[in-house]
Amino acid sequence: MSVTQVKITLSGGPVELSATDRSVAEAELGRVLKISHLGGYEHFVHDGECRTIDGCDVAVFRWTARTKIAE
Repeated sequence: MSVTQVKITLSGGPVELSATDRSVAEAELGRVLKISHLGGYEHFVHDGECRTIDGCDVAVFRWTARTKIAE
């Protein structure tokens, strides 16, 4: 069974995270994306917005919050 990957871009949050090329499984578009970063997690959500970047449709995930990793 093949999983369709969707290119994404991050909006907001730490600048160093937005420079990375990323993709997620299509099923992840409706979920919170948690990215581990500097002892915590940066949370991003897809609100349905897409952009065309370099001729490709890209889903936009917006930063919503940061949480610390529990110790």
